[in-house]
Amino acid sequence: MAPVVETVGLTKIYTLDFLDVEYGRLKVRLRPSRRQRVALKDLDLSVEEGEIFGLLGPNGAGKTTTLKILMGIIFPTRGSAKILGRPLGDKWAKANLGFLPENPYFYDYLTGREFLKYYGQLYGIPWRERARRADALLEKVGLRDAANLPLKGYSKGMLQRVGLAQALLNDPRVVILDEPQSGLDPIGRKEIRDLILGLREEGKTVFFSSHILSDAEMVCDRVAILYGGELKNLGKLSDLLSARIKEYEIVVRGIPPAVLEQWRPRADRVLVQKDEAMIIVRRENEAREILSSLQGLGATLVSFNPRRETLEEYFIAQVRGEANA
Repeated sequence: MAPVVETVGLTKIYTLDFLDVEYGRLKVRLRPSRRQRVALKDLDLSVEEGEIFGLLGPNGAGKTTTLKILMGIIFPTRGSAKILGRPLGDKWAKANLGFLPENPYFYDYLTGREFLKYYGQLYGIPWRERARRADALLEKVGLRDAANLPLKGYSKGMLQRVGLAQALLNDPRVVILDEPQSGLDPIGRKEIRDLILGLREEGKTVFFSSHILSDAEMVCDRVAILYGGELKNLGKLSDLLSARIKEYEIVVRGIPPAVLEQWRPRADRVLVQKDEAMIIVRRENEAREILSSLQGLGATLVSFNPRRETLEEYFIAQVRGEANA
C-alpha cells in the first residue's frame, strides 16, 4: 500500500531580505546580502496507514515547518510531498485530514458545543449532523459536562481536548497534531495520550510532532528524529533502541549503613532516602552478588529493575553525537 504521508527531499529555506536596525528614535531598514536560514533540509520519510508516527526533536528542529508544509500553510523551497497518494493541496486529501496546530486560536465566548458546531458548518456538515457529531465528540474527549461553558473558562488541557475534537469533526483518515501535549500537566498529557491511542484503534493514522520523548515512547509505532532541520534517524522504536540492559536498579529497605558503604565503591550510583536505598550497578554479576548478600542482612528487597535504553537517552546520544561531529 502507498504511504499515507510521504515526503521526498522536502526543503524549506527562509531568505532574510531586510534587517531593521534602531538608532535611538531612528529606525533604519538595511538590505543585507540575502542571508538564508535552512529550516528543513532534504527530508525523506513515509507514514503508513493505521500507525502512530512521531516526529521528534528539540525546539527549532523543523517539526512545525514540516507540518505547515503538509497542511499547505507554507510552501517548500524544493522537494515534494503527498498525502493519501495525492499532491499537496488536493481537495479530496484535505477533506480527509484533521489538524490541530501547536497554538490554536479559540473564540473565548463560544461554548464548547457552539465552537464545534461552528467548525462543522465550515466543513459543510448538515446542521442536524453537526449537532450530533459535536455532542458525540465532546463525550469522546471527556468534555460533556463542559459543553455549555464558554471556552475562556477552559483549562489548557480542556482546550487541547476540544481542539482535538475539532480535528475529528470531519471523521478524517489522517490526523496531524503539532505538539499536542505541550504545556500540559501529567494528567492532561495522559488524557491526550489515551485519545491518540484510541484513534489508532479506530483505524486512523496519527502523525504528530513532540519534544516530550517519554510520551512519544508510550504511543508511537515509529519515530523520526529531526535535529537542525535534518533527519537523523527513522524507524521502529524496537529497532532504534538498544535491546541490551544498560543498568540494574536495586531498591532495598533496612540495610545497615556500614554495608551500604561497602557497596558504594562498586556501584555506579547510590541514592539514599530515609530508610530506603537505591543501588545502581552496570554489570549483572554485581547485581546478583548484592541480591544474594541481602538474605543474611535482614534487609527487605523493595524492587529489582533491569533497565534498557530509553528513547530520551537515545535521542540525547544522537544530538550529542551531531554536536561533537
